[in-house]
Amino acid sequence: MLTFIGISMICCFMYLIMSKRLSALIALTLIPIIFALLAYVLGFYFESLSHIQLSGLGEMMLDGIKKLAPTGIMLLFAILYFAIMIDTGLFDPSVKWILKKVKGDPLKVTLGTVFLTLIVSMDGDGSTTYMICVAAMLPLYRRLGMSPLIMAGLMMLSSGIMNLTPWGGPTARAASALKVDPSQVFVPMIIPMLFAIAWLFFLAYMYGRFERNRIGIIELDIKHADDIQISKDPEANRSHLRWFNGSLTLVLMICLIMGVLPLPILFMIALCIALVVNYRDLDMQKQLIANHSGSALAVVGIIFAAGIFTGILSGTGMVEAMSKELIAIIPHSMGPFLAPITAVMSMPLTFFMSNDAFYYGVLPVLSEAAAHYGVSPVEMARASIVGQPVHLLSPLVPSTYLLCGLAGIEFADHQKFTIKWAIITCLVMLAISLISGVFPLYSSI
Repeated sequence: MLTFIGISMICCFMYLIMSKRLSALIALTLIPIIFALLAYVLGFYFESLSHIQLSGLGEMMLDGIKKLAPTGIMLLFAILYFAIMIDTGLFDPSVKWILKKVKGDPLKVTLGTVFLTLIVSMDGDGSTTYMICVAAMLPLYRRLGMSPLIMAGLMMLSSGIMNLTPWGGPTARAASALKVDPSQVFVPMIIPMLFAIAWLFFLAYMYGRFERNRIGIIELDIKHADDIQISKDPEANRSHLRWFNGSLTLVLMICLIMGVLPLPILFMIALCIALVVNYRDLDMQKQLIANHSGSALAVVGIIFAAGIFTGILSGTGMVEAMSKELIAIIPHSMGPFLAPITAVMSMPLTFFMSNDAFYYGVLPVLSEAAAHYGVSPVEMARASIVGQPVHLLSPLVPSTYLLCGLAGIEFADHQKFTIKWAIITCLVMLAISLISGVFPLYSSI
């Protein structure tokens, strides 16, 4: 019964989100509460639900919010920081340089989008990647009349591949859950990642050709690039402080990668330094923060709402129940194929669950079962990270909301446009992993 309620809650939530009947903020907050109350009422009739008490629901929700609080704080100050950097004109030279290089060719723009995102996303932080890349590329897409859905899709797929680095998150989670060395998980995955990147460049080439045929190669006035400013407020431009702002951002990125301080603290410090150096006038500081507070609070609000969803999903035991039922339905004859099965299942499961729920809840159970057929934990860890490009389309991933907000597109439209390419990207990694022996197709003692 607990499994049925959990699956019903997820399906109801996904339907309301994708059909645009409820906003993500409202659905993430109200749907889990409604189903938790339903589980409480049914607890009077089903012993498996008797542990769910009204007095414990608040604690579950609060625990979920606490776990996501650092992410919410980080995004709040990260959005404000990069918004201020855009206002200062930090990214204007990069946009001007790209404009001069592409010369209005949509094919070069799509290829450049993938190339830029792959480089920037090496820091493993999706939110930072999207803020930098969208700031650099969106003016080009708007200037040429290209679809921002293409830009968002290519960026998300690029980020999904590079997210497999040990510091990106999923690899570290899989390694810690199965108690294996992260480098042993990641290094063999480099070859599948390279093939997935090659496929992604081919996809960018196809869309670039399509857009070139649709709108043609627009002859942009090269002199026009010199006057381009991403900032919406000309008075906020601080071109004379560009070297300082660039150095500050570079130091911030280095500190993020090295883990000098927690991410929220780093962005708080960087934002304060940027405001003090660039804008001595307190009224100007307040005005700039007010200008960007709307987009920042919208994203942060969704993050804390997701905390309620994941808190109830975990606290009520729905995740654990669904994990056990999942293992139970796998036939014994399919046991030797558990590595590729895990790779395939990682796509839908990480879409409907958080990474923590999958890697710490489902993966250890799958790995324990696979061990009886000679599949090692490190091989199961590699298989489990194949589905990450699909995971980033989940409504439980905060950075995807940020990407859609920055690109000015609807979340549901982004999902519908990108989902097929995300699945193909995962299948490319799966195929190359099996061919190169990263994990076995069939294993039996």
